[in-house]
Amino acid sequence: MLEQTSIAPHSPLLPVYAQMEIEPVRGDGAWIETRDGRRLLDLYGGHATALLGYGHPRLLTALRLQAETLFFQTNSVPLAVRRRAAEALAAFAPAGLAHVFFVNSGAEANENALRLALRATGRRKVVALEGAFHGRTAAAAAVTWAAGPWYGFPRPPFDTTFVPPGDVAALAAAIDDDTAALILEPVQGMAGAVDLGREYLVATRDVTRRAGALLLFDEVQCGMGRTGWPFAAQMHGTTPDIMTTAKGLAGGFPAGAVLLRHEIAAIVKTGDLGTTFGGGPLACALIPAVIETIEESGLLSRVRALSDSIRARCTVGPVSAVQGAGFLLGLRTTRPAREVVLALLERGILAGLSADPHVVRLLPPLILETDQVDMLASALKEIPR
Repeated sequence: MLEQTSIAPHSPLLPVYAQMEIEPVRGDGAWIETRDGRRLLDLYGGHATALLGYGHPRLLTALRLQAETLFFQTNSVPLAVRRRAAEALAAFAPAGLAHVFFVNSGAEANENALRLALRATGRRKVVALEGAFHGRTAAAAAVTWAAGPWYGFPRPPFDTTFVPPGDVAALAAAIDDDTAALILEPVQGMAGAVDLGREYLVATRDVTRRAGALLLFDEVQCGMGRTGWPFAAQMHGTTPDIMTTAKGLAGGFPAGAVLLRHEIAAIVKTGDLGTTFGGGPLACALIPAVIETIEESGLLSRVRALSDSIRARCTVGPVSAVQGAGFLLGLRTTRPAREVVLALLERGILAGLSADPHVVRLLPPLILETDQVDMLASALKEIPR
């Protein structure tokens, strides 16, 4: 029997999201305005998608010009705007990941990355990490930790083994001759901004290479400059065989991508992959605009400097430690994180939760200013431990 949920008869929306009691109506830079007239500093960015904040003039110009020129066209025809987006993204990514397949979301990117790994190796098992979140589609959910009753699917599409993050011995024991790939987030987002670190990521590269398995980096949340590097792969000096990105890729417009090495791209034939809206003109016009803004405005160095400032100044009030990297940070709290998020909201700051009940997640736009870090530090000081 289906479990009944409460839903208003007049509501057209399914009640599948836990929602805050605020309704944003407009945004400007790192600020949002709510329907009741409140002005909030947005340090959550719609789950890390508002990479350059709201109303960025360069993005608005790129979107308007492309919409007026060619709103949409199928992947069955070549488009210069799509090629420019792929070239810009490949140049921004770690060297060697020179081939791009555009999709619409992070889950779709991970789904296709896993398909490619299974096809390239001919193997049937994937290793993933405890605490991981990779999406809610069939394959992506198969490698998501504690995915529950399969989001309605009766069985996973392949065998999955989970290992504790940071445990190289457990990883080496799990990856065998039947392992197609290891998939991981270099900085685990939903787990509470857990940076896996250079030593561990270098070890994953060595273990997978020796076993003939592929290494997949899910940089859906931690990529596109959020760590203060183009991608966390560059921050930690480790290049995977396949990498995925989405979230802020097009500054908040739906877009995702799979990037892969030439050896894997060489096995892909016409018709092997497909998507209707992935690689559409609007998203593809925005991707180079996002990358150019990051590079020309010096946003990577800004992220690193202000991330250091948050670490130095925000271990106050209910915060006992700051973890993560760049602008994917977790404030470890001495009281339930939910209480801290509500207290910050009362002080005009929007932050997010994580799977860890004692970690507040911060995902601010890369355009964050010093005085906005001041505002966060001051607000935290006011909140009782």
